[in-house]
Amino acid sequence: MNISFFLVPKAEVAFLDLDSTMRQALEKMEFHKYSAVPIIDRHGKYVGTLTEGDLLWQIKYTDSFTLELAEQIQLKEIQRKMKNKPVRINSKMTDLLTLAISQNFIPVVDDHGIFIGIIRRREIIEYYANLVEKENDQEDNLVN
Repeated sequence: MNISFFLVPKAEVAFLDLDSTMRQALEKMEFHKYSAVPIIDRHGKYVGTLTEGDLLWQIKYTDSFTLELAEQIQLKEIQRKMKNKPVRINSKMTDLLTLAISQNFIPVVDDHGIFIGIIRRREIIEYYANLVEKENDQEDNLVN
């Protein structure tokens, strides 16, 4: 199965530039109600994923944290705990399944590392659930 069938293209994905501020990240994540967002550098390359946990740890370790101070903290200064791995567009569904165990979404990049979109965990689970359902239906037909 070609994974591009499941791709949510970059134009439809909320992402952050590496040069964005912490406040921009907080506002974008709140607006979209996301718990994690891909980060892209100025050349369009995927550099990682920012999570709510990353932001909370940054708040905890920033003395006298305020939203005004969050405007001065750039994303490249925030330590990210999770290393969400991207896949290339020619990857197999089995590659996605392994990553989906620990990632809400799988970033997809081209051969040059340029971010082209994401595949959500939900679509991966639905794909495999449909396979299991088809197998069960075939077994039921053999028994009857």
